[in-house]
Amino acid sequence: MTAVDEVEARDADAQADPAIERERLHRKQELAAAFRVFGSFGFSEGVAGHITARDPEHADRFWVNPFGMNFRQIKVSDLICVDHEGTVVEGSQPVNKAAFCIHSQVHLARPDVVAAAHAHSVHGKALSSLNVKLDPITQDACAFYLDHGRYDDYRGVVSDLEEGKRIAAALGDQKAVILANHGLLTVGGSVAEAAWWFVTMERSCQAQLLAMAAGVPRHIDHDTALLVRGQIGYPLAGQFQFRPLWDYITAKEPDLFG
Repeated sequence: MTAVDEVEARDADAQADPAIERERLHRKQELAAAFRVFGSFGFSEGVAGHITARDPEHADRFWVNPFGMNFRQIKVSDLICVDHEGTVVEGSQPVNKAAFCIHSQVHLARPDVVAAAHAHSVHGKALSSLNVKLDPITQDACAFYLDHGRYDDYRGVVSDLEEGKRIAAALGDQKAVILANHGLLTVGGSVAEAAWWFVTMERSCQAQLLAMAAGVPRHIDHDTALLVRGQIGYPLAGQFQFRPLWDYITAKEPDLFG
């Protein structure tokens, strides 16, 4: 960095909006905590999986995990910021190409979305291989009743923006999408919300697989399923449900704030 660059950087810092800086830090802290939670639940697999948080100042940028870093080790300072062109604008680590191709298009298509979560969790992968959606067979699954899609055009590792656009289209205005032969993707108006939808969707996939293996699951009727979705499937409920996980992981692993 040249002397001129340093002066410009100091000037930019001096003009930074404190409220924006607080919100940026908040999103990054929730993001680091969400990765630790995902790691503790065993959602990580090799270098697969990513959670993103839209930057509060630059709508065309998002924060994401560095490519190849274990979820259980991610700290706030490790997160990188990427723009919708795929350029890393903050941080020194590379970005996962699949993360960029999927998340850039989801964030572009959904201005209301602050965060998106995707991982190769076991039961999400298993259910994604079947030609089904989540059925309203449990109270928790009702959060996704008529509020999740399926993307059935699996073409290998996501490596181009066009497939990211198709995934975003399959998501539509819903909170989640099942990626056939791949896994799950959830979104929310906060990192906490998106992360919780992923956790409970993965668990709901597990419950459905167990029920299908044991017999013919009993479905909750349409009106009741809609009622329950209104009770537990709204944004603030998702955000609040993540709180116990936040409290646990930040007390157990405070180094994530580093």
